[in-house]
Amino acid sequence: MDFQKSLLHKTRWRPWEFAAWGLAFVLPAFFPSHALLINEIAIVALFAMSLDLILGYAGIVSLGHAAFFGFGAYTAALFAKLVMPDPTAGLVVAVLLCAVLGALASVTILRGSDLTRLMVTLGTALLLLELANKLDWLTGGADGLQGVVMGPVLGLFEFDLYGRTAAWYSLAVMLALFLLMRRLVHSPFGATLKAIRDNRLRAMAIGIPVVSRIAVIYTVAAAVAGAAGALLAQTTGFASLDVLAFDRSADVLLMLVIGGVGWLYGGVAGAIVFKLLQNWLSAVTPQYWMFWIGLILVLLVLVGRDRLLKPWTWFGARKGAGS
Repeated sequence: MDFQKSLLHKTRWRPWEFAAWGLAFVLPAFFPSHALLINEIAIVALFAMSLDLILGYAGIVSLGHAAFFGFGAYTAALFAKLVMPDPTAGLVVAVLLCAVLGALASVTILRGSDLTRLMVTLGTALLLLELANKLDWLTGGADGLQGVVMGPVLGLFEFDLYGRTAAWYSLAVMLALFLLMRRLVHSPFGATLKAIRDNRLRAMAIGIPVVSRIAVIYTVAAAVAGAAGALLAQTTGFASLDVLAFDRSADVLLMLVIGGVGWLYGGVAGAIVFKLLQNWLSAVTPQYWMFWIGLILVLLVLVGRDRLLKPWTWFGARKGAGS
């Protein structure tokens, strides 16, 4: 009973969460010139949270998570172009197909070491990238899938040039999926995932079905990543090979390094910091912005996230250690 109460307590919203989400939804109205940036942050934050499900909670490393992001983007774009332009229907189809792809791909990560999973997940993304490149009659190949026209959201809200509708649409989907993921990780199922992450052999010894748990969370993470990819294609009206590239997987991993793993808000915080830094540094130093982001990441790893935010503790901790 105490364990169930503890899980329920973790799902309760705190005052700062209401304020943060409320601020996120009013920003597109007060800053319409930055609505497209807010939309992009919401999409990559959702993508980062999907990776946190398998990395932070299940301990599954991946360098090819862009496979599901890109598959969702192409699915939503093709659905709008070939079937119907309704964004909600396209989003549902993309999520379902990415879940199927995740379930099939989960077979490849059930066994082996972390290095094996890195190579297998990377290989999956590269296979889909090459497939999208070769099927240029369907995907547009290197030129990308163009001419994607989206209808109004729920038949009521047209996508505007400023990107405010796109931002609210992405934020709404992000919030809905965040609530589902939060409920999942703070459930008995989520507790078994943490046990598998901490010690897989011990989890098996106490009767946790490790294989099925990993397959389920990998499928859910693939579906959420597919939703993020679908949002990108729907709000931009375009899908290209970039959505399947290795850079996409590397960037989302860096976001989790910045924000922290094992709590869903880490993906949100990492996405905000990464995209704002990228936007600002690329404007200040267009040729060297990656250098400065790399330098910040090196400092983050060497100094530590908490101490980097409190520079006055750097030398105090060292003095205490030497005394």
